[in-house]
Amino acid sequence: MLRKILLVQLFLFVGFCVMAQVPSPAQIKQVNVDNLSDDQIRRIVAEMKQNNMSMDDIDSYAEQKGVPPAEAEKLKTRIQTMGLDKSLDKKKSTEIFQQDTQYSGRSFNDSDTSQVDLFRQNASPSDIKRKKIFGAELFTNKNLTFEPNLRIPTPGNYRLAADDQVMIDVYGYSEVQYKLTVTSEGYIRIPNLGPVYVNGLTMDEAKNRITKQLSTIYSTISSGKTFVQVSLGNIRSIRVLLIGEIQRPGTYTLPSLATVANALYVSGGPDDNGSFRNIQVIRNGHVATTFDLYDFLTQGDLTNNIVLQDQDIVKVNPYKTRVELIGEVKRPAIFEAKENETLQNILDYAGGYTDGSFKENITGYRINNKEREVINVSADQIATFKLKSGDQFFVDSILNRFSNRVTISGAVFHPGNYGMEPGMTVADLIKKADGVREEASLNRGIIRRLQDDFTPAIISFNVQDIISGKTNIAVKKEDSVIVFSKLDLRQQYSVSIGGEVNRPGAFPYADSMRLEDLVLLAGGLRDAASLKHVEVSRRIRKGDYNSKDSARAIIRQFDISADLSSIAGEQLVLEPFDEIIIRKSPAYSEQSNISIEGEVVYPGQYTIVNKGEHISDLIRRSGGLRPEAFPEGAVLLRRTYINSSDSALLNNKLELFYSKLEDSSSITSVKNMMERKYQLLGINLDDVVRKPGSRYDILLEEGDVLKIPKKLQTVQLFGEVYFPKKIRFDNTYAFRDYIRGAGGYTSSALKRRSYVVYANGEVKGTRKVLFFNKYPKVKPGAEVYVPSKREKKGLSGQEVVALSSGIASIALIIVTILTRVK
Repeated sequence: MLRKILLVQLFLFVGFCVMAQVPSPAQIKQVNVDNLSDDQIRRIVAEMKQNNMSMDDIDSYAEQKGVPPAEAEKLKTRIQTMGLDKSLDKKKSTEIFQQDTQYSGRSFNDSDTSQVDLFRQNASPSDIKRKKIFGAELFTNKNLTFEPNLRIPTPGNYRLAADDQVMIDVYGYSEVQYKLTVTSEGYIRIPNLGPVYVNGLTMDEAKNRITKQLSTIYSTISSGKTFVQVSLGNIRSIRVLLIGEIQRPGTYTLPSLATVANALYVSGGPDDNGSFRNIQVIRNGHVATTFDLYDFLTQGDLTNNIVLQDQDIVKVNPYKTRVELIGEVKRPAIFEAKENETLQNILDYAGGYTDGSFKENITGYRINNKEREVINVSADQIATFKLKSGDQFFVDSILNRFSNRVTISGAVFHPGNYGMEPGMTVADLIKKADGVREEASLNRGIIRRLQDDFTPAIISFNVQDIISGKTNIAVKKEDSVIVFSKLDLRQQYSVSIGGEVNRPGAFPYADSMRLEDLVLLAGGLRDAASLKHVEVSRRIRKGDYNSKDSARAIIRQFDISADLSSIAGEQLVLEPFDEIIIRKSPAYSEQSNISIEGEVVYPGQYTIVNKGEHISDLIRRSGGLRPEAFPEGAVLLRRTYINSSDSALLNNKLELFYSKLEDSSSITSVKNMMERKYQLLGINLDDVVRKPGSRYDILLEEGDVLKIPKKLQTVQLFGEVYFPKKIRFDNTYAFRDYIRGAGGYTSSALKRRSYVVYANGEVKGTRKVLFFNKYPKVKPGAEVYVPSKREKKGLSGQEVVALSSGIASIALIIVTILTRVK
């Protein structure tokens, strides 16, 4: 007794906790969504998921609970903010009939708990044979579901039963609506009227009965001033049993509008042994109809696809006759045949022959009692040929050959394939091709012919004789006549020109082409072109062989006029493969520019007057140095290379250097460094100005840049000093004074290798005098560099052991040798 009391108390406690967490219906009507906790929102979402509701159903859910529309919008926002809307989008299988709220109130019965995915099966059979069976793809195609149409008006022959919802709309002088559910006894209860029996009635019969009953309380119905409309709301669910040769036999819960095709799709359709043509619907112990899927597949006929009723049995019988039809038909597959059908019916199911099929004969393979046999079915036997289960039929393709084809190609106006006519000759074929082209070779043409045993043969003929009618040759089918072109039988002729022309290169050769013509084709002469010593080199193409003759080419030189009117009084006609070189005039010279920057009177760009111009000449032309100029710091920047020969030599050296580099990043960095345009050339401008023309006054070259700075008053220190920095230049300071000004040497400083870079690029290093270091003199603008010592690495333990072992071995060998000598 005590145990029972404790259990009751436990159940009450759990119920109280649940009620405390989930708002009651009365509380929901007055609820403020802003005051709900996150846990309560989650429980509301869980309840919606349990009822197969999605985010689109929040409004209807709120209406059922009595929540105001404004609070329903807040609820939707809260669910989206918490990220719970995604879970509501994953609907259950039975919700497929509830996706659209525009079904005039019709939906799948909420009491159905079946988890079967009625129309969205993701089946992908691995059995290749099943894929070959004609009609099997009907149940694996995701785009074909046989979903019952719930948008249609209520069928007049639909029979009501328990759990159907009847919607009654009274309008006119009286306005009232009813939503009534048929009870298990078959009644609907109309307020103020009482129960009305509608079980088993069609919608038309139910409407008449309900209208008759309502006229007892609405007198204006009889007078025609009030009208009654009866429709179907929520439909009931039925249970159907699927048995026989089916993929997933069993009992299925379906909507009451489901048909035989719906039930077959739910169950996966017939299995490998199931019939597609003998599907029976058994109702109350009798066969209500026999469904043939081929009627739908071939004719679109769904006459026998009846609406199922509760407790119906769908039975898929085993197939009796199956044959396979492959080859040149439009739908090769395994087909099921009825008892009275012939091979012609199977051919019709396959969609008929393809365009390239051989229709005179179908080859069949049949299994007899003991062995197999081959059957030849001629075209006139197909309509009456009887089938046997297991037969295989093959429709062959036509031969890949032509019965009257001849071909002509080459130097004719319309090459291609032509149909051979009786008595046709080569001359007739050439005429059909609109004759030979002007460049045709008339001495010889050929015919490629297949002999009687299909071995190839070549027949030659004179094209000129064929055209003139002197001779003629008859053509046979599959002959290929070829008329050759003179242009295709020789090397492509060209001439080339280089040097001082605007567009040097190779040009197609033409008969009677002259040198002047080629110059014009090359865009004319450049301004630097020389009119003398134009050189023409010609191939040696003819003549007899002479071992003593070492000539490789014929070279001729000409003088031309500026207007190309004449060439030394003669006309030079070019020959194929001639090469012409127009050289640069030796007197032609382009301007060479140099620049001077910094502390001169007229800095800027200057043109070199002659090849003997020096730095002093440039200083003089620029107006001389300014008073604040610092000649000792002047530098000359010169390009890495000047002429094309230097460039080619440098490029060859660079390519060789790049080939030895393995790392691509190293190649890139080296290229960037080598592609600098200028290098520093150290000069002494004081000596140049003081002694013009001396060895210090070097010649200028194109692209030189002379830079003259202002007076410099600092010295920069780099390297192994404690505080590298700039120090004011002092004429009384020596090298070590500047080092002390930067904090002195570090412990890693290599003093004897210190050096100074002066402002003009000159470099001087430290020298050793007896046991002392003699440091270079420091000048204004100089840079002092103190390198570091090379890091000394001690021996590791293993190296010490190895070295000791080696020394010991050598010592032992020496001792042994000395002992033997004694």
